Amino acid sequence: MSAQVLGLQFINGLTLAALLFLLASGFTLIFGLMRIMNLSHGALYLVGGYLGLTVIRATGNFFLAALVAALGVMLLGLFTERFLMRPIRGLAMPEVLLSIGLAFVLGDVSLAIWGGDPQTLKTPDFLSGSLSILGTTYPMFRFVVLAVGAAICAVLWYLQEKTRIGAIVRAGVDDREMVDAVGINVKAVFTAVFAFGAFLAGLAGVMGGAFLAIYPGADFEILTYALVVVVIGGPGSLLGAVIGSVAVGMIDAYSTQLIPEFKYFTIFAPMALTLWWRPYGLFGRAW
Repeated sequence: MSAQVLGLQFINGLTLAALLFLLASGFTLIFGLMRIMNLSHGALYLVGGYLGLTVIRATGNFFLAALVAALGVMLLGLFTERFLMRPIRGLAMPEVLLSIGLAFVLGDVSLAIWGGDPQTLKTPDFLSGSLSILGTTYPMFRFVVLAVGAAICAVLWYLQEKTRIGAIVRAGVDDREMVDAVGINVKAVFTAVFAFGAFLAGLAGVMGGAFLAIYPGADFEILTYALVVVVIGGPGSLLGAVIGSVAVGMIDAYSTQLIPEFKYFTIFAPMALTLWWRPYGLFGRAW
């Protein structure tokens, strides 16, 4: 493999990592704080992509589409947590089964409304061009995804490390019973985190739909990657989400180029080794 190809795959890995971080950061906070393996998170990504597609077709405005999709999926997340998840809080198996069922329902509804053909969201003209890099052209929008991922990471770091709500969330990840005991409304915190995770999933759906396309089945494909990110990084850890996203993005990029027939093995083998070495992930903690 030439140095040019190595460099391009490095950029591919970074841009995919940025998209995975948008999805996995909310997923890992929900998992770490609420102990809910929300397997409908990929379906929220899918719905976000389709909502964005609808808004772009109606208005032609990509940025409005991203905002509407993120807010729309956030409302869906609020409804899910308040009326579906809350009544069975603490029952692990019913929570998992409900989230799986919701994922299938959202997938089928999306198929009925938007059809089964792969579709790509149209980006603004000034973002749809290419840049000359490493002697070849590269889509400009992928760098936009990288910039958005970095910006969201910075915002999340500030919220988690420098604000009161961040301290509450971190304390809830470590010991949610103690947070409840000191008089903090844990239910409200749970709802806020779940809604924010859904917001990021909707935003990721628009970003992913613009350069990976959106289609039936994309929800479970992207969810698989997000699960690996969370397992490697550790549930509830923002740093773990960053490290896990970069690791999965790079592994996917280089394995696709070098050994495509072992693509999934190269992703799941590091996850298995991480679980064997650290059952709670690189930066996760025992519950």
